[in-house]
Amino acid sequence: MTHPRKPTDDRHPGRRDRLIREREHDPYRQGEKPPEPTRCPDCGAVFHAGRWQWIPAPDGAHEAACPACRRVREKLPAGELTLAGPFLAAHRDEILHLVRNVEARQKAEHPLDRIMDVLPEGEDALRVTFTEAHLARGAGEAVHNAYQGELDFQYTDEDCALRVHWRR
Repeated sequence: MTHPRKPTDDRHPGRRDRLIREREHDPYRQGEKPPEPTRCPDCGAVFHAGRWQWIPAPDGAHEAACPACRRVREKLPAGELTLAGPFLAAHRDEILHLVRNVEARQKAEHPLDRIMDVLPEGEDALRVTFTEAHLARGAGEAVHNAYQGELDFQYTDEDCALRVHWRR
């Protein structure tokens, strides 16, 4: 069955709606997959069956740094979580323990999901940097769910990162 073509009116002459797919600007997302199998010499993760995994490297595996190790080496996080406020000062260790537990759960299944660094930002603030933006979001949401407070997300186009701020 054919559908009659809708006439174009004067407001939208010749308009053609289309979906424009934006390019991902993350320089650490590989355009081409590494040859299989490939082992990261820094962390030991193995690229096999189309993804990085925690498996033993077979004999003769290629060697190349995984995207997470490249991020760590070049000190360019994909996400960061800033924790701040007097509540943090009083509960710093347990909040950091929660953030590290979130990372451990993710990292067990996804080798590219890691904490890069934990940096002090004055007396009552910390900045935790991550290799993946969704890990920063997940850690921020876990802290917020456990301790309430204020949670804010800021996506930045210029450096392809997510900044999460939690304060209480």
